[in-house]
Amino acid sequence: MARLRDGRWVAVVVALAFLAGAIAIAGRIASGQAADNLRETALAALPLAAGTLTGEIEKQRLVPLVLARDDAVRGALRRAGKMKEKALNDKLKSIAGDASASAIYIIDTAGIAISASNADEPASFVGIDYNFRHYFQEAMSKGAASQYGLGTISGRPGLYLASRVDDGGKPLGVAVLKVELDGVEANWRSSGFLVFITDERGVVLATSQPDWRFRALAPLSAEDTAAAHEQLQLADAGFEPLPIRRGAGDGLATIDNAGKPRQFVEVVQDLPGAVPGWRLWLLTPADAALSSAANTARLTTLLGLLLMGLLAYVLTRRRRTRRLRQEALARMNAELESRVSTRTAELTRSNTALAGEIAERENAEAKVRRLRDDLAQANRLSILGQIAAGVAHEINQPVAAIRTYAENAGRFLETGKTEPASGNLTSIVSMTERIGAITGTLRTFARRPGVAASPLPVREAIDGALSLLSGRIRDSGVTIVKPRGNASPVVLASRIRLEQILVNLLQNALDAMKDQSDPRIEIQLAEHDDRVLISVRDNGPGLGPEAAGNLFMPFQTTKEKGLGLGLVISQEIAQELGGTLRLDPSNGTGASFTVDLRRIE
Repeated sequence: MARLRDGRWVAVVVALAFLAGAIAIAGRIASGQAADNLRETALAALPLAAGTLTGEIEKQRLVPLVLARDDAVRGALRRAGKMKEKALNDKLKSIAGDASASAIYIIDTAGIAISASNADEPASFVGIDYNFRHYFQEAMSKGAASQYGLGTISGRPGLYLASRVDDGGKPLGVAVLKVELDGVEANWRSSGFLVFITDERGVVLATSQPDWRFRALAPLSAEDTAAAHEQLQLADAGFEPLPIRRGAGDGLATIDNAGKPRQFVEVVQDLPGAVPGWRLWLLTPADAALSSAANTARLTTLLGLLLMGLLAYVLTRRRRTRRLRQEALARMNAELESRVSTRTAELTRSNTALAGEIAERENAEAKVRRLRDDLAQANRLSILGQIAAGVAHEINQPVAAIRTYAENAGRFLETGKTEPASGNLTSIVSMTERIGAITGTLRTFARRPGVAASPLPVREAIDGALSLLSGRIRDSGVTIVKPRGNASPVVLASRIRLEQILVNLLQNALDAMKDQSDPRIEIQLAEHDDRVLISVRDNGPGLGPEAAGNLFMPFQTTKEKGLGLGLVISQEIAQELGGTLRLDPSNGTGASFTVDLRRIE
């Protein structure tokens, strides 16, 4: 009996040891699987976090590149600070506001800032020597550069993007834009992940954890510390190591937070497209998921082993087996129902969040369309303002004629001559119809276009544009040659939008021929297969290679008071109508633009 009891105790101890080992192994496997799932989630979120940063940098990188080709910037650098550049300062301030940049400034070859977007502020950059900055030295030698560091004046960290300004191969200076990554960091914080950027030395730059900025992944050598001080303009920074401890090849990192360790799944991505040497780190909180997975696996394993024991016990205790199995099944069903309910709730929340994101994106796209329509409407109103004087002159002539006819009709009626009086009244009606046609054209052009396009004879749009500019055309003495013949191909377009393109092209042609002898504008109409080509050609001085190359870039203009937006808006309208607007190859004199639209039957 004693041996039997001892054998039973040995069996119980072995069973308990096996049960404990199986539960421990199941928990470890489940934790590994949960870590893999979290890693997949982090890898999926990594491109979004990287895209937020690279998108902001690429958007801002275009600004100094465009400014490096700006004639006003080149002119200011040629003057080398001999006069105050108020107009350029105002222009830089406007561009900085539109681009959401912290500051934009222009540096001459000596490293002195001659113009800045904050020139009218107490902390102005104008007159500050930036010769010591790496981005200035590298841009002067290589053409473009970027550097992250503290601002000399503001003391705030940011990324400096620089582009060299050349004039015929000769360096004139450097255009610099500073962008502070506060918005990017706020976006990272809202994602729920711990995200930060390190440079080639492992120093943290931008981060969703503000107190980690300018700390290092590992202790820096004396040489790297000195180089980081110089690069980041941080004379007193100690670059203390981050409170991160990494596991042995399991992809997990432990962070000490006020003495309480927390586990994270860590993924990393190089960002050569943003700034060379930068790396993006994304850490996903893992404690809750790992603990939940391990506990669930342990519970499941325990239930499975108990079920096996119950099944074995059934062989000897049939009566009790049925009740025990029912209880076990009831527990399992409850657990499954709980999991299904939990998973259903999670899917419902995910679907709701996805629907919100879709609605938010649709709202953003609608705002972009409204802003584009507002810009086109502002362009039309600007055109109306320019031709208002000519329209007033057009209306003044029939009004004067109406008065003359009315006075004559009165005299005829006094003398009993009703037939001449009736003729004068008929002439008055004709004059009022002429005034109505002029004002109707203006009202139609000023009105916002409808959403849908409709079949439109091209000659109607050409006649409408010429009607709007008739006063200016007559006063300028320009000869207008209209398309030959009476045929008018039909396109699918909005008349107001097509007239806006033609008015922009005609006004540019009129401006180009102010001092030209025998000025002449020819409007040509041609059909090729299913395309309709409307060309506006003048015999002015034409466009130089540089002006032609930048013609459809915003804010590029050859006019003294132009904004450089007319052709950009016209090109976008043509694209909305399913066509194109292009500058034709030069034939030696003047300039020619062609609108290419699809013809409909």
